[in-house]
Amino acid sequence: MTRVVLFHHAQGLTPGVEAFADHLRAADHEVHTPDLFDGQTFETIQAGMAHVGEMGFGEIMERGARAADTLGGNLVYAGFSLGVVPAQMLAQTRPGALGAVLCYSCVPASEFGESWPAYVPVQIHGMDADPFFVDEGDIDAARAIVESSPRAELFLYPGDQHYFADNSLPSYDPEATTLLLQRVLRFLDQLPDE
Repeated sequence: MTRVVLFHHAQGLTPGVEAFADHLRAADHEVHTPDLFDGQTFETIQAGMAHVGEMGFGEIMERGARAADTLGGNLVYAGFSLGVVPAQMLAQTRPGALGAVLCYSCVPASEFGESWPAYVPVQIHGMDADPFFVDEGDIDAARAIVESSPRAELFLYPGDQHYFADNSLPSYDPEATTLLLQRVLRFLDQLPDE
């Protein structure tokens, strides 16, 4: 069993995020899904990001850190899009990080330190024609991490959807999600027990 904290995307803690967590739980992993928005969800990415703009990215990271504090160490930090920000920050800076799973987004490693820590394995997942992931530089940040760390993997899926693994949204791609889940479960199974 691996302990995972999974941070939601900008539309909030949707049923689709919980469904993804449930798939990991069904494989005997302990998965926590903190709600960074205090129960609010949004119909669009733009509306969610407007809310984030009011809160500030600093507050998102603080809420993520506080959620992780309640869980102790020996965690895998995972995030969907916006949730990648606290997940990546914690994976890069918190002692005892077992690994990271970054979906739909990636921040340059230099945002949270000099480089990705070599001892922390990471998977990065995104669609090869997703305008958020490709056109906004996330794919370049992901490739830089893969080039700098022998324990980093980048997986690209055919398509242009951003939240492709959220089965409660129109962007859901079941085929890509099945493959994503297989890869994440293999990753978790290879990590040492806490």
